[in-house]
Amino acid sequence: MSIKNILSESDYRLVLSTEDDQISGLSEEKLLKLHRRTRRARNKHVGQYRREGAAKVSKKGARGQAKKANVKRAERAEVFEEALSRVSRQLGVVAHEAAEALKAERLAAAAGGSAGPGKDGRKGSGKVSSKGKAKVDDTRDKSGRKKYEASSIAQGKRRQAKRDKR
Repeated sequence: MSIKNILSESDYRLVLSTEDDQISGLSEEKLLKLHRRTRRARNKHVGQYRREGAAKVSKKGARGQAKKANVKRAERAEVFEEALSRVSRQLGVVAHEAAEALKAERLAAAAGGSAGPGKDGRKGSGKVSSKGKAKVDDTRDKSGRKKYEASSIAQGKRRQAKRDKR
């Protein structure tokens, strides 16, 4: 059976747009949009297949009989599963190429003598000019902390008293 016979016109166009020759020149953003659309369509058809199959089990009396009555939906779900795998594979290739290009760009910048965020290339003295904020634990003064510590101390005293009774 041809996929044209089991899909609606819009679904058929979506599947055609996922063919290898159609997706080979797409950018990462366009591939992400196509991936999202294809995944949404796949999830829709898989959900319909599963719901319809579950409903037919009670009507037909057996899972095997229900599966035979739900073949078209299964084929639709399979078509979209294959389309999604094609788009995912191409998206992986494009994302890997982008990552390699970014890595090469960063390595070139590092080899160019850039010492960090300062792009002017001047060397600093290595000292921080501001003293910054004092590192003081101000949670010790909070009421919740006092209760927690009091509880912990009381627990310890109860444990010790229990040992002393022995």
